[in-house]
Amino acid sequence: MSPNVSLGWTLLACAIALELSGTLLMKMSDGFTRPWPSVFMFVCYGVSFTLLNFSVRHIPLGVAYAIWSGVGITLIGVAGHYFFGERLKAASLVWMGFILVGIVGLKWSES
Repeated sequence: MSPNVSLGWTLLACAIALELSGTLLMKMSDGFTRPWPSVFMFVCYGVSFTLLNFSVRHIPLGVAYAIWSGVGITLIGVAGHYFFGERLKAASLVWMGFILVGIVGLKWSES
């Protein structure tokens, strides 16, 4: 893997982590009634989109965006369960598994 591609994947991983953080902060902001989580939510989303933008210099746009959104969806579902007690149905876990299989397929097709 060339350094540029490695950089793209690193930027994408950081963008995903910040998207996850921003979405958790969205829940914690309680509909913008809590100022600090609201502010940090916007910061996390802004930096996440910026890193996603830079990652697509090195990774095809469709692959990067699909992975960013798919991994984000899956992580948010799991994080919502663990941090906020939201219910995860068995069917939801199965569909999240399909998302992850699709992400792996995209990564393999990228190589």
